Amino acid sequence: MSGSKEAPLQTPDRRYIVVRGRLWRRSNPSLAEAERQALVNELMAARRAVRDAADETETRAARARVQAAKVALGERGPVWWDDGAPDLNRHMVRNTPYADWFASLAGAP
Repeated sequence: MSGSKEAPLQTPDRRYIVVRGRLWRRSNPSLAEAERQALVNELMAARRAVRDAADETETRAARARVQAAKVALGERGPVWWDDGAPDLNRHMVRNTPYADWFASLAGAP
């Protein structure tokens, strides 16, 4: 195996990626690339801080940083689209309006 990762499957409207049959909200595509990259860098640093936390206080602070970065990226918090569609983050695809689309894919996980 080459070690390269295949890009995750995206819903047709590009709002979600599908991981093991579950929808995960994508980052807001209207973010400038430099801003998006800075937020991803902060998210990764915050995740490392969670991993390396020495006590519950540090863990809570690091998790708050993760949450703030994910909200700023648009992956949590208010949705970044404006057509009134509901947020289906973390739902199983089969239980959403994307179910037929997902089932129609050849070799869908």
